[in-house]
Amino acid sequence: MAAFNLTISDPSPFILLGIPGLEAAHVWISILFSIFYIVGLFGNFMLLFVVGKYQTLHKPMYLLICMLALTDIGTSTSVMPKALCIFWFNLKDITVSGCLTQMFFLHAISIMESAVLLTMAFDRYVAICNPLRYTTILTNVRIAKLGLVGLIRAVLLMLPLPLLLSRQPFCANRIIPHTYCEHMAVAKMSCGDTTVNRTYGLVMAFVVIGLDLTLVALSYSLIIRAVLRISSKKAYEKALNTCTAHICVMMTSFTLFFFSILTHRFGQRITPHVHIILANFFFLIPPVINPIIYGVKTKELRDKVVKYIWSR
Repeated sequence: MAAFNLTISDPSPFILLGIPGLEAAHVWISILFSIFYIVGLFGNFMLLFVVGKYQTLHKPMYLLICMLALTDIGTSTSVMPKALCIFWFNLKDITVSGCLTQMFFLHAISIMESAVLLTMAFDRYVAICNPLRYTTILTNVRIAKLGLVGLIRAVLLMLPLPLLLSRQPFCANRIIPHTYCEHMAVAKMSCGDTTVNRTYGLVMAFVVIGLDLTLVALSYSLIIRAVLRISSKKAYEKALNTCTAHICVMMTSFTLFFFSILTHRFGQRITPHVHIILANFFFLIPPVINPIIYGVKTKELRDKVVKYIWSR
């Protein structure tokens, strides 16, 4: 505990460089990032507002969409404000406690998002493979409890990351060539042995996300088998259309997540500025795409959004 307090009280800040090699283009890059960030916030807040406004949307599936919207808002907001401060005002300093806090939130919210995607896959499995029991198995209260379990899991699994790093001695050179405090980037600033940190971070990424992805794949394999057995063309199209939206969201989220994790550890041959830009897009693209996918693919939600816009 003493070591934790000592490190947090260390007045020497870290320096976030932004995107090394593209300093002259920071302003132009910030415009692109700002557009993605604002569009993502607008789309997700619109989903939250519309679902909250219309009583008919107070169903498990739409509550899960709201949870996903909250995680999208959380991930982008944990990164973008500081990145834009670097680009616009050259505010590169970040305290050790601030850096560890940012690292905790962005990783914890990513784990939470994985739990939400897994719950969404389970929701679709029950809706298609066991529709008669759907309303009894998945109630709004049960969805809220599953969301709380996912949040607790994310906090408990990710809390050791900043705690372990807070006990490490950091070198005099505290320059982080990035726009945010990613776990491996901060670990590289340590002068001590970070084997435990690296191992724990890698195991958590692949075991937790890998387990979630395996369960998602199992759910959808059972869903696809059930869909192929549907004789009614209308019911078949409706089930397939609903699944398509979820599959698109999951492929986007999991692909970008694993790309970000792998390039931080094994992407030495990737040009640094390309890696950093793509890593930022991991937090920007899903918040923009997810509301569009659900707005287009989910008819009931789409109709309510159109109704609200026209009523204004």
